[in-house]
Amino acid sequence: MKLYGFGPTRSLRALWGLRELDADFEFIPVNLLTGEHNHPDFLRLNPAGKIPVLVDGDTIVPESAAIVLYLADKYREKGLLPASLEARAQVYRWTMFAVTELEQPLWRISKHSALYPVEKRLPADIALAREEFLAMAAVLDSHLEGRKFIVGDSVTAADCVTAYVVDWADELQLIDGFARLRGYLEDMYARPTAPQRIAEAFKAIRAA
Repeated sequence: MKLYGFGPTRSLRALWGLRELDADFEFIPVNLLTGEHNHPDFLRLNPAGKIPVLVDGDTIVPESAAIVLYLADKYREKGLLPASLEARAQVYRWTMFAVTELEQPLWRISKHSALYPVEKRLPADIALAREEFLAMAAVLDSHLEGRKFIVGDSVTAADCVTAYVVDWADELQLIDGFARLRGYLEDMYARPTAPQRIAEAFKAIRAA
């Protein structure tokens, strides 16, 4: 398998899934800063021009959450997807919650505070996105009461996806009021299979 990715992006959660599964793969860097994601060869893998992309033989899987779920299904015996249908439904639920309810407001904050040209940034949208994130973060924080993992008693695909999002929120100083999210974040990144934290990945790019 080959994983195309770059630094502090959502490539990190695809890497997390691969490392949890102890899967054999080759990491192929795609430098966003030099526009490699717009090269025709890469666009043949993902016409959207976004990373990460997993290539497994003839199977091409863009989108980081989809990659983690694909890998969890491929290596079902490793336990990133639970055996019971009910538990798997909860993994799907919380994975989708992470990418829709938590990640989207973080994207809006990042775009309007740093990524968009100054003339396109909307401070009011940052404030609204913060409110939306905090409301949904409270839902996850409440769910984590008495839990070490999001579903069941062991790490699942939902954790590989969500821990990255919580780290992103921490970079934006949005989880200071959530003790359970803070504990979850520290526990997840203490795992030997954890990838770099986002801040560490940024430092690595600057040092390169």
